[in-house]
Amino acid sequence: MTSEITLFVNPSAGRGRGAHAAQPAASALRHAGFAVRTVVGDGAEDALCRAREAVAAGTGALVAVGGDGMVSLALQAVAGTDIPLGIVAVGTGNDIARATGLPIREPAGAARLVAEALKAGHHRPLDLGRAGERWFGSVLASGFDSRVNDRGNRMRWPSGRLKYDLAMLAELAAFRPIPYRITLDDGPPLETEATLVAVGNGSSYGGGMRICSDALMDDGLFDLTVVGRCSRATLLRVFPRVYKGTHLSHPVVSTYRARRVRLEIAPPGGPVTGYADGEPLGPLPLTAETVPGAVRLLTSGPREPDGA
Repeated sequence: MTSEITLFVNPSAGRGRGAHAAQPAASALRHAGFAVRTVVGDGAEDALCRAREAVAAGTGALVAVGGDGMVSLALQAVAGTDIPLGIVAVGTGNDIARATGLPIREPAGAARLVAEALKAGHHRPLDLGRAGERWFGSVLASGFDSRVNDRGNRMRWPSGRLKYDLAMLAELAAFRPIPYRITLDDGPPLETEATLVAVGNGSSYGGGMRICSDALMDDGLFDLTVVGRCSRATLLRVFPRVYKGTHLSHPVVSTYRARRVRLEIAPPGGPVTGYADGEPLGPLPLTAETVPGAVRLLTSGPREPDGA
């Protein structure tokens, strides 16, 4: 094990918490005896290039400091390699850290856990999803929720969660069910009208919305949640239940498990963007597959069950 590790920092994560978290995280790692190199980058593409260079050079670990967006970017650098991933979760959502029982908004504590795990050799092999060239750890979302994301990303005002609340209201007013064609593994296509389809490697997105609440990150399978055709009133009743995962028992919700999922829009459906770990993948059709043990997550020892 090399004593040099790389901090991969998003200064703007969590409205500036990423910048404030970098120093105590680096201090905790140095206090534990590690040499720390910090990678920021001029934009996401440059940052990823620098992270990949560190991984190729054999850094002892890549430690993402930020939210799920930064963790997702780090996954693109470490997936399929022997370099372990550490997470210092200080973003807005932190769904991957939450699903794996890691500290949230405790940068020094999270960094100490990383240091202890490196010294003890504790890591947890996690599955990842892959869609094209993009790896993802939590959920691939499409439909109503992705259209809310699309609209929110276009809005310049207001900022923060309020922007997405307003985007949700606007999408509710305009929403129509989407004609999907869903293929699971080598089975026959399922054609259905749905409000949304979520493909879960992990259980939650959006800061604790447990859309695929039974998903496990080490079982080699996706959990698929399909919210079928429903009225706006029904959607308003069902959607808040995702925070506890109790929506899965509602009659309009169907669940499936598969290793490979293809999502298409059946004509005459309009364009639908897929989002994975909150980042846009591009328009459907998209095919995602699970890759067991694709990343080594630094943990404190025996894992807690996902969602515990």
